[in-house]
Amino acid sequence: MKNTMIGALVGIVLAWAALNHGIGGFLLMALFMGVGALIGRLLDGRIDVRSLRDAFTGRRSSS
Repeated sequence: MKNTMIGALVGIVLAWAALNHGIGGFLLMALFMGVGALIGRLLDGRIDVRSLRDAFTGRRSSS
């Protein structure tokens, strides 16, 4: 699936949440989508957990 199509689908889901559940439902769904995307990237191996941990603890810079 192309990034444009994925972005459109995400927009549809967030618009549905805003219309049916108000701003609270919209924000909660956006948060869960972000967490799900992060977990998916971790499982795919696209995010190196060790370097991320080192950057947050100050052992190594992120640049």
